[in-house]
Amino acid sequence: MHTILLVEDNEMNRDMLSRRLTRNGFRVLTAEDGRLGVDMAIRERPDLILMDLSLPVLDGWEATRMLKESDDTKSIPIIVLTAHAMSGDEEQAYQAGCDDFDTKPVDLSRLLGKIQAALEKSRQQE
Repeated sequence: MHTILLVEDNEMNRDMLSRRLTRNGFRVLTAEDGRLGVDMAIRERPDLILMDLSLPVLDGWEATRMLKESDDTKSIPIIVLTAHAMSGDEEQAYQAGCDDFDTKPVDLSRLLGKIQAALEKSRQQE
């Protein structure tokens, strides 16, 4: 069973997405801010991280950079989730080190496809 760390500050979004991912066979860990997300990723070593960009304490951009700069977590795929997809956000997310990018509201089938692709790519790189 793959473990996903969901870093999302909105409780309703976190709960809804967590339940939907669990029903699809994933173990889901959650963090409500970027600092907790980084700490949890280091401690738990999830198979994949879903990272919101607009987070308190430490935003998703900086949390992604920190995780990708650390030898301990740089190989964990990160898919950025954002409700505020502005022109240039996707490119900026890739520059920060994310592996994929998706928008909210979440289209679960599209997101599941991106998760599977990222996990497969990660497995091939091991």
